[in-house]
Amino acid sequence: MSTATLITFIIYLVGMLGIGVWAYFQTRNLSDYILGGRKLGGLVTGLSASASDMSGWLLLGVPGAIYAGGLGEMWIAVGLVIGAYFNWKITAPRLRVYTERANNAITLPEYFTHRFEDNSNLLRVISALVILIFFTVYVASGLTAGAKLFEASFEMDYQVALLIGAIVIVSYTFVGGFLAVSWTDVVQGLLMALALVVAPIVMFVELGSFESIQAGVIAVDSTKTDWFAGKSASDFLLSISFFSLMAWGLGYYGQPHLLARFMAAQSIQHVHRARRIAMSWMVISMLGALLVGYFAIAFFAGSEHAALLSGDSEKVFILATQVLFNEWFAGFLLAAILAAVMSTIDSQLLVTSSAVTEDFYRVFFRRMATDNELMWVGRIAVLLIAAIAILIAMDKDAKVLGLVSNAWAGFGAAFGPVIVISLLWKGMTRNGALAGMLGGAITVILWISFKQDMGGWMADTYEMIPGVIVSTVLILLLSKTQIPSITMVERHSQVLADLKQKG
Repeated sequence: MSTATLITFIIYLVGMLGIGVWAYFQTRNLSDYILGGRKLGGLVTGLSASASDMSGWLLLGVPGAIYAGGLGEMWIAVGLVIGAYFNWKITAPRLRVYTERANNAITLPEYFTHRFEDNSNLLRVISALVILIFFTVYVASGLTAGAKLFEASFEMDYQVALLIGAIVIVSYTFVGGFLAVSWTDVVQGLLMALALVVAPIVMFVELGSFESIQAGVIAVDSTKTDWFAGKSASDFLLSISFFSLMAWGLGYYGQPHLLARFMAAQSIQHVHRARRIAMSWMVISMLGALLVGYFAIAFFAGSEHAALLSGDSEKVFILATQVLFNEWFAGFLLAAILAAVMSTIDSQLLVTSSAVTEDFYRVFFRRMATDNELMWVGRIAVLLIAAIAILIAMDKDAKVLGLVSNAWAGFGAAFGPVIVISLLWKGMTRNGALAGMLGGAITVILWISFKQDMGGWMADTYEMIPGVIVSTVLILLLSKTQIPSITMVERHSQVLADLKQKG
């Protein structure tokens, strides 16, 4: 790796730390540290939510999947875009209003507690534990991905690379809290989008035309031009494979680090503005990632890189940057990959820290703790969670990524139906929420564990589908075992009135 690329990397990392220091002086209380004081504008809300959503999957996973499998892999992207749009349209404005009406809840577990008047704190503890466990593993996976990028780019020892990446991310999250995470995500989101616009354009210019690209792909493998995986359109669109790919979009409704952005928006009007920004960013970036993977099939055909990519197709974007661009711009594009990884890790660290601070420490140890004390507990929690994640990630061959690939389904099934139905149905009660949360999570875990043994269509079904179905049914049935209080019904009516008035 050249000196120019290294300098580009260093400038980027120093810039992220600078944002963290700025955010520190803007953070005055716990609400600021966890939700930025609910003052995020449309641009920051939209871009930070999008950047923290996509992670390294956008720049590594999507191009790699298209390069290896062809256009038949694009349906995950379609499902995600549809799911993200309706999450912004349905969930975002309602959750922004409802969390403020529910005793100004600043974490999801706190929202569940006040929304369902759960004096036992059972909902709070279970939801906080789900966040704590899944996100600690998520963070470990992200740190592993970042370390491997450093290792591959700079021929650096894996353990050293891991610690460098962790120190930078933990530093600005520790110091600046939600504002630091959100504003660094804005920079990272712009960086990712620019990289995914520039790379396919340059590849297209090199290849000459769509006709030459198509001919090049067909020469490698004609099946990679098929959108329907070798089936007729009608057969594919009615297959369990299609529904499983599209079901990825259901995961959006239960991701705590994305829902936190909705809660932090300054107003409903800012949520609507953020939706337009976020969806524009997502469509542009996703299309760019798809094109990089598809163009690369023709671009690398017959080259020495093709053999390398056959073993690890997710390196396609990294290889493309090294081949296509000069060392300065290659450094910028590689920084975009690191940005994708960092933008998700920091959000997950902060949400997990919030769960420790607000849903364990304040509830069970220091109910009368001051905001300053709670901010420092949150910062210490960031360090402890990061330390555990680093220990997990120290073994770069640890089977963490397999768990994380299923965590999207776990959060989607455990929290998604609970969140959406709680915002739409005034008759939902604590028993329904508890049953739905546990039922969704357990179904996903069991499906993952046994689907290969079951075989047939069950093995081909993404665990999100049965998880969401079980959770929804349990919510609807078990909610009937209680009668919502007058306060719960009135609060729901107030939320609807606020949406009508302000929306």
